[in-house]
Amino acid sequence: MVFVFQTASFAQSTNITETFKEHFNKTVQEVQETDDADEKRAILNESFDKMIHAIDQIESKASLTEDETAMLDSYKLGLTEKKSELNGLDGFDEIMDEDLDDFSNFSQDFIEQANRTITIGVTTALLILIILLLL
Repeated sequence: MVFVFQTASFAQSTNITETFKEHFNKTVQEVQETDDADEKRAILNESFDKMIHAIDQIESKASLTEDETAMLDSYKLGLTEKKSELNGLDGFDEIMDEDLDDFSNFSQDFIEQANRTITIGVTTALLILIILLLL
């Protein structure tokens, strides 16, 4: 019976890091499919904004432990730094137009190598997906 509850509990959760990886993989594909540097920059900015907004929504709606909150804050800080680097803010040099494809790949590596596994409930996961799709 314990096994059944544990399996049901696992089935009712999702890893938000995987959701963000999938989202950003699509972003990288979009960036590499366009030739216009302004459009590439806009796609990247929009993706970073969506993920940061999703993290804000998770923090406000989900019951998280201190460790989970700290991991989300760290993840959000990394995304904010990538966005600042992209746009030349907060002491970063702006990414040159010809380097946007490489930057999108570098950012994808950052997201995929993030050592953050935060498991949340299905309701919150659906909220994240809706936010990422609608924004």
